[in-house]
Amino acid sequence: MLPVAVDAMGGDHAPGTIVAGARAAHDAGVPVVLVGPADLADRVDVGPLEVIAASEVIAMDDDAAQGVRRKKDSTLVRAAEAVRDDRASAMISAGNTGATMASALLRMGRIKGVSRPAIATPIPVPGAGPTVLLDAGANAEVQADWLVQFAQMGTVYARHRFDITTPRVGLLSIGEEPGKGDSLRKEAYELLVTASGIEFIGNVEGRDIMTDTADVVVTDGFTGNVVLKTLEGAMKTVVRALLDAFASDPSYEEHADALMPALLPLYETLDPETYGGAILLGVDGVCIISHGSSSERAMLNGIQVAREMVEADMVGEIRAAIAAGT
Repeated sequence: MLPVAVDAMGGDHAPGTIVAGARAAHDAGVPVVLVGPADLADRVDVGPLEVIAASEVIAMDDDAAQGVRRKKDSTLVRAAEAVRDDRASAMISAGNTGATMASALLRMGRIKGVSRPAIATPIPVPGAGPTVLLDAGANAEVQADWLVQFAQMGTVYARHRFDITTPRVGLLSIGEEPGKGDSLRKEAYELLVTASGIEFIGNVEGRDIMTDTADVVVTDGFTGNVVLKTLEGAMKTVVRALLDAFASDPSYEEHADALMPALLPLYETLDPETYGGAILLGVDGVCIISHGSSSERAMLNGIQVAREMVEADMVGEIRAAIAAGT
């Protein structure tokens, strides 16, 4: 397999933590190539990893579209070009999300027939596999037929990423009944009922996302991103409150220690770093978008997900699903 191109300068802890994650992936048997400044090896120990030189970096606060257009020698643009030019099999970045999407879209291109790419994010479900939520922020406004394509792409991703033979697809709305929701949701519902290649189970509500009600939930990117950030904040608040409660009285320490063996697996399930990041579906290549604060572990997991999706030919299957649906 061609190496996974890693944006060495993307993220809050770049380049040290990013390169450490890339080296861990290499040690685990995943081919990796770094994309960074020519003197990257002088800044951090890159070990045996090759470096594709890039003289510019698109910062987290840079305008995404302008950054990609003006900084043509940026690490993000060069990573996307490496995939386009068959120097890499996939790309991953913990940097500017908008610029990552723009780089992948402008350099790798869209799969033929895809109206808009979408960000698919695994939402943890205690005691069950994650729910794939898309769109999680790529498209603030959508059309009903785009939601059908999101469902088709999310089905392919869930099948390969989480080994689900027939993923169940739900449409996020304000009620389970077919007539609930705004005009977009009502139109999308009718299209999803007759769409090929998906197992549509109807409307689902926000409370269903962290349950095993559906394997894939589709919505517009504005709503999806609000849902994602709300869940992230809620989970962090609950974990923080739990730890504060344990530490509030010395007499609780013994009980907290006894509970830890049961709580740690739950924390592992809820930790976003377990899943390595989101994936941009609909572009002509594998593009993983990791959280800006990604640790070495998160980068390792994200790189491994990229390899799995390349080996499964996820892009080829999405291409076939879109062609069949149109």
